Amino acid sequence: MEAAVKPQRQMVRLRGRSYVAFVFTPTVPVQDWLQEIDTTIARSPGFFAGRPVVIDLSSVDLSQSGIGHLLTSLQDRNIRVLGIEGVEEAKLTPMMPPLLSGGRSCVVEPSAPKKPETKVEAKPTSLLLENPVRSGQTVIFPEGDVTILGSVGSGAEVVAGGSIHVYGALRGRAMAGVNGHTSARIYCQKIEAELLAIDGFYQTADDIDAALRGRPAQAFLQGNTMRITALN
Repeated sequence: MEAAVKPQRQMVRLRGRSYVAFVFTPTVPVQDWLQEIDTTIARSPGFFAGRPVVIDLSSVDLSQSGIGHLLTSLQDRNIRVLGIEGVEEAKLTPMMPPLLSGGRSCVVEPSAPKKPETKVEAKPTSLLLENPVRSGQTVIFPEGDVTILGSVGSGAEVVAGGSIHVYGALRGRAMAGVNGHTSARIYCQKIEAELLAIDGFYQTADDIDAALRGRPAQAFLQGNTMRITALN
């Protein structure tokens, strides 16, 4: 009698995947910082919903109970924390998000002249979309500029490491310079945006001058202030 053939065990297939996460850095007093979060949510409801969020506690000295209260306060605001950094592991409980390490911002720096090397295929530094970005869609391109020949619908989102160019109406959210590119700009032929952001500085629909709405416009940073002006 032949022995039964033992079924071959399938190996677990692991895949790497990266996400653009918001990093929150609380400041003291924490209650005032939470009020700033509430203001952002009031201006742009659902902005943080479904987003990966990391809490950086390196700027505050919170006890274990204080960290727990902060996490609960964020959860009450429908903000789910993916991980925590900038704190000793001993201050975290098994029920808290894990302690993360190795996270880094991607900063664009001028490259120094190099000796000739073996030619390799360079990654694209711009993304061209010929179709509109419809409501509910998200486009993320941290490597450089994003150009959209159509419009960006309400509830849609475009995230770019460089500048964002919209040749139609911009009704959703546009976040440029997410890799620290402070000279990035946002251009559109018709500004009706829910939110504009460059390198973390943002303005919501309520902040945009009513005289600019529906007109060609550009957004750029001037120091730590975002400016939105007419595009001639």
